[in-house]
Amino acid sequence: MAEPLNFPVAFGVTREDGNRLGSWWDERRDFIQPSEFVLNSAGKVMFSTYSSSPVGRMDPAETLTLIEFLNSQRR
Repeated sequence: MAEPLNFPVAFGVTREDGNRLGSWWDERRDFIQPSEFVLNSAGKVMFSTYSSSPVGRMDPAETLTLIEFLNSQRR
């Protein structure tokens, strides 16, 4: 990480963890593909992405734009 974060990031996710998340495990290379979640303050999943390749991962700027939009709609 380039800078300290104020939110949790999972590292060292096991195959069992990935199965609980519904993530896709690459059998040939033996690693988990990205599973990304945006949670609300109560910890409820608001939206998510599951990738099976490098394509389809959340773009940080687009994700922030979506969160800001959703927050403005709640006000």
